[in-house]
Amino acid sequence: MKDLFVKDTPSHVGNKIELLGWVETKRDHKKIIFLDIRDRTGIVQIVGDTRLADVSTEDVVKITGMVKKRPERLINPKMVTGEIEIEMTDVEIISKATPLPIPIDTDGYEIDEEVRLKYRYLDIRRARMTRNLILRSQVTMFIRNFLSKRSFIEVETPILTKTTPEGARDFLVPSRLKKGQFYALPQSPQQYKQLLMVAGIERYFQITRCFRDEDPRKDRAYGEFTQLDLEMSFVTQEDIISLTEELFSSMVKELFPEKTISKTPWPRLSHAEVMKKYGTDKPDLRINKNDPNELAFSWTIDFPLFTKQSTDDFYHGSGKATFAPSHHMFTAPHPDDVDLLNTDPMNVRGQQHDLILNGFEVGGGSIRIHDSAIQTKIFELIGFSKEQQTQFSHMLEAFSYGVPPHGGIAPGIDRLLMALLGEPSVREVIAFPASSGGKIAVMDAPSKAADEQLEELGIQTSNVDN
Repeated sequence: MKDLFVKDTPSHVGNKIELLGWVETKRDHKKIIFLDIRDRTGIVQIVGDTRLADVSTEDVVKITGMVKKRPERLINPKMVTGEIEIEMTDVEIISKATPLPIPIDTDGYEIDEEVRLKYRYLDIRRARMTRNLILRSQVTMFIRNFLSKRSFIEVETPILTKTTPEGARDFLVPSRLKKGQFYALPQSPQQYKQLLMVAGIERYFQITRCFRDEDPRKDRAYGEFTQLDLEMSFVTQEDIISLTEELFSSMVKELFPEKTISKTPWPRLSHAEVMKKYGTDKPDLRINKNDPNELAFSWTIDFPLFTKQSTDDFYHGSGKATFAPSHHMFTAPHPDDVDLLNTDPMNVRGQQHDLILNGFEVGGGSIRIHDSAIQTKIFELIGFSKEQQTQFSHMLEAFSYGVPPHGGIAPGIDRLLMALLGEPSVREVIAFPASSGGKIAVMDAPSKAADEQLEELGIQTSNVDN
């Protein structure tokens, strides 16, 4: 196992070491040959001889040598290892590299994205992409530690679940054992986390994958994305907002010290107010929008519980409904507006809270409905047929056994990192994303299934052009 990283070499001056990595650059001065060796932690200079003649850039090598201080005049202050170099005593070429199809010594923005995604395993070698994935790992680790210290329990919920009309197209998975029946990949763990509140878990979180067959956007990858899913019992909206502010403020301070949060506590603006003043429910409140290190967090609250339903709305049920949820069908109405459900639903406020960062919605949540009668009323208002309502019978039954008031929030990890790092797309913070057209280029997916597979599943496909 490799136990010495490039970043560690300055602490080994005077010692003989073995170093493994990729050849970043090669400078051949006949009798003396210089290599820059790279791993994910940095770059270090190797001074060698003609035994390095056959080494090429991006070869994987093992260098044995002595760590020495550089002469004062040759120190490179721009490198973590700029005060040392390694005087080679031996070299082993572990694997040769053919010329790369894309350059990796730039930020990569100038390269066609489809090509970058095809060769993503090479694209990730560039310093910017490696940094993004390291920061992503640090962010999720920080979240886990922060919440665990506050008595949250991390619980995994199923990936194979039930198709229910939740607002976007489901990805369906055919069942071999129950031919003609299908699982669905979860659009979110919404129903499971509410059932965990019924179960008495009280404080739940999960770094979870969500799956939605919806049109691609720059702030959401096609098909799947990752979110922090968080739910608490016996809480108010104020509790959820305060916890979220504490979590992300402390995370920014520790992991992004160069960033400045422009205003604390974060502004809380009503939906009516932001629409009137900014024309959007996710305003960019930065003082200087050209400052990449300014972070303007804010909350948009007091959303209308309903919007007007269109005929192609995924909540569309009987065809007679006027209303669709502005958030989702499990959002609780404001306590002062419950009576309006019977008389004036469009003026009912929802207990929804959207987290905004620099003009992007990076999270959303709400206080949930825990009264079966109110939940049934919402189903009726959005036009669910009796058959559609039975798809949620498991929740209504669970609520009959004693359910605590509860609520939560689900910040998107991809979108949050995109906004924090100022990247132009969420695909820049995901290891292997789908392209804007839904193709996983590195694996050439989606692809056709073999006839034998389809027959085993009891599925026939119509003739379609690909």
